[in-house]
Amino acid sequence: MLENWIVVPTCLPLIRRRCHACGSERFRASGKFRVNANHKLIDVWLLVLCSGCGDTAKLTVLERVTVRSIRPELLDRLHGNDPGLTAELLQDPLVLRRNRIALDWQNAWRLDTGGSDRLDREVIDVSVRFAARIPVRPVRLIAEGCGLARAEAERLLAEGKVVSAVRLTGTVSGDFAFTLKR
Repeated sequence: MLENWIVVPTCLPLIRRRCHACGSERFRASGKFRVNANHKLIDVWLLVLCSGCGDTAKLTVLERVTVRSIRPELLDRLHGNDPGLTAELLQDPLVLRRNRIALDWQNAWRLDTGGSDRLDREVIDVSVRFAARIPVRPVRLIAEGCGLARAEAERLLAEGKVVSAVRLTGTVSGDFAFTLKR
């Protein structure tokens, strides 16, 4: 029987970027957008707040784009400060690269195992799905999902009792499956 686990975000991640005012390295998304139109061109920024001093910084979303090239529903979401749009844009690799930022997902996600009570079987097949692009160590997911210590999960991996088509060392942020043999 295949078990389905889901890695779900619980809140917006922190943004790793240096503050020019206090030197802090963490910002949080305010959920607000600044939209500035200059004739037929539009600029859009996502406003973020420094975790240390509260100073505001802007992350470029759109720069010098013609107004007609933007879908009307996107423009409405920007003007309405849609929190879902904030989450989508923080996941956009183009926005991350353009602003030279990284996301800090620590304490911003949880593993939903669906209340599985069949984890005491000899062989467990598990499919792990990610609701967002969250980089997590697979060993941590296996340990948390099976109720093991992380050292125990690493030992099972070293002994070859955890088998997967993807590499289980390092971090993953995409769906994968594994088999645990006890």
